[in-house]
Amino acid sequence: MSPRRIAIDSENGRYEVVYGAAILSGAGIRTKSLGENSGVFLLCSPRVARHWRAKLERSLRSAGLRRTLIFDDREEAKNIATVERVCRELVRAGADRRALIVAAGGGVVGDVAGFVAASYLRGVGLVHIPTTLVAQVDSAIGGKTGVNLPEGKNLVGAFYSPRLVLADPVTLSTLPDREFRSGLYEIIKYGVIADERLFAFLENSIGPLAKRDVKALDFVIPRCIQAKARVVSRDERESGLREILNFGHTFAHAFETATAYRKYLHGEAVGWGMIAASRLAGRMRLLAAENVDRIERLVRRVGPLPSLPSAKPSRLVEIMHADKKVRGGKLRLVLTRKIGTAETFGPIAPKLVTEVLDHLDRET
Repeated sequence: MSPRRIAIDSENGRYEVVYGAAILSGAGIRTKSLGENSGVFLLCSPRVARHWRAKLERSLRSAGLRRTLIFDDREEAKNIATVERVCRELVRAGADRRALIVAAGGGVVGDVAGFVAASYLRGVGLVHIPTTLVAQVDSAIGGKTGVNLPEGKNLVGAFYSPRLVLADPVTLSTLPDREFRSGLYEIIKYGVIADERLFAFLENSIGPLAKRDVKALDFVIPRCIQAKARVVSRDERESGLREILNFGHTFAHAFETATAYRKYLHGEAVGWGMIAASRLAGRMRLLAAENVDRIERLVRRVGPLPSLPSAKPSRLVEIMHADKKVRGGKLRLVLTRKIGTAETFGPIAPKLVTEVLDHLDRET
């Protein structure tokens, strides 16, 4: 099957997400086709380097590869200190304004490398090669970059579009099962917020998909990419519509922050967040009880989730007030009225959110 190409419009021009098996070997040719650069700098994590560095370096040599920089991709290392270290390494490697950064890895690598590309010398070229399921369906697409503060997740960052995204499902073969499952929660999110057909497919096929069935992956990954492309092409800077991509994330970010980014993979936190958001929508009489149950049942079928944080619900709600959707100190959350659609609601009474969290906590 030939690679699928999905166009995304951004304020810096149109770029493509190219999806297909074995496109990794052509990364150099596709990168070179973007035009002249003064040097390609490959940024990746130790694990990605272990599996894919040699292949990527061979391919990128034709595009002008100068240096490979490796940095820690644990969520707790996604911070300003890591950004500074990478920028200083680029200076020492001689990267100038016409340099091109190629980010190969999961969400943390993409977020850090994207923020570096947006900031270094006030902006250099960027190509994403996502190697995790979460990154291929979500984080590598749309130009959001960011790093964490102790006070909250992704509170420092920039909108900065890549010039190209290359998503090769072959790279998913090296993912541990837990990380692969983490990506399935983000796929469920797309079914809830934008694609009822996708949600129904997942209800029928979550088993084969969890076992990495090739046909199932080839259906869901491009479908998620297309869903995100439709949203971010209309609202790149999250001024309205794009907020729906944060379904479950306000809860999720609070869970991650409360556990110092050490307990959950991002998708796992989103899984809990979607359960909480669905229950909240049910409590507010926005979402029918049967659909609350369908969402929760599908999330739980992916596999066991780590337990909820030990933090009190009131503390989690306090953390949620640092969310970027908060306006005038009032909580706003993305909720669904019907599977396949979502919108932002607010202000939402903190007491209501606390009650949902308290009830969820007592069940686990």
